[in-house]
Amino acid sequence: MVLATMRRRGISGLPRNYELVYEALNASNPRLTKMFDALGRNPAQADLDALGKEHFPHHHRTGVVEGAHDKIAGELEGMLRLLKQEQSSLESYSKLLGETYTRISTKSASSADILTSVIGILSNATGDTMEKGKVVVEHMVERAREMEQVKLELDEYKRIANTDPLTRLANRRAFDEVLSGIYDEKRNAMYFSLIVADIDHFKKFNDTYGHPVGDRVLGVVAAIMKSTLRKDVFIARTGGEEFAVVLRGTSLEVTMEIAERIRRAVESTPLKNQKTGVDYGPITLSLGMCMATEAHCAEELYNKADLALYAAKNTGRNRVHLYTPELDHESNKAWVIYKK
Repeated sequence: MVLATMRRRGISGLPRNYELVYEALNASNPRLTKMFDALGRNPAQADLDALGKEHFPHHHRTGVVEGAHDKIAGELEGMLRLLKQEQSSLESYSKLLGETYTRISTKSASSADILTSVIGILSNATGDTMEKGKVVVEHMVERAREMEQVKLELDEYKRIANTDPLTRLANRRAFDEVLSGIYDEKRNAMYFSLIVADIDHFKKFNDTYGHPVGDRVLGVVAAIMKSTLRKDVFIARTGGEEFAVVLRGTSLEVTMEIAERIRRAVESTPLKNQKTGVDYGPITLSLGMCMATEAHCAEELYNKADLALYAAKNTGRNRVHLYTPELDHESNKAWVIYKK
């Protein structure tokens, strides 16, 4: 849908445009959807960026990357100049050594005056060359520090660009990277599993209490998942009210246990307004899970976990469902009924 919409409306394929169109079509933010629709066909990139900066300010710090490019280019140019100066200094020193050798070989080596003169020349030249070399090294170290700082800034930019601003979890971009990495080597797949979770009746929270409460629900679920799982477990908000957990080194039984632990933790957490005392009712999750060995690629793994999620939704919600091959047949049956 995102790709078709972008082609139809003449929107260029920039990463920040994919994000904007995805969120607009996802309809989790009606205001964003309305503003996006108002842009019409062939919107100017400046208008798209203005809309993106308003809703995803953390993802639009393109100046950081552009500034880093200029800074690194400047530092590398400075390093090259220093290396050329050092090369010139060493060439002059080498030339002096050659001239001194010629001078000694054509004179009587016993002449005290000549030896004194040669020693003085070599001493001065060596000291001068070493001093210049020391200065070059100091400048190179300083420039290396500057470039390390640029690297840190870029790492921070990447962290922000891969973070969902509302929940502070990883976002869909980061999730796609991690999921595709599972199948970089086929042997890796045996060590991974995927859990996808969806907040039950999330639209009710938005429609009944407004989007601020809906945002609060998302924040609460994210906080519960972070506190329930180990710090090294990858958790992402993949869009709207959907979350994903990528587990490494866990068996089927352990993966099921972790998914159930998440479900119980969310179910047992009340959502109340501390000021007014209004009880917004229970939050529950439906979860689908799939072992990476059940799929051949990231897309297939996600689709199968998603099938399990919808099986959990269709069988009563607030439960964990494991992917099994039978779900493929159930999905095909549903598609045939839909077509008819």
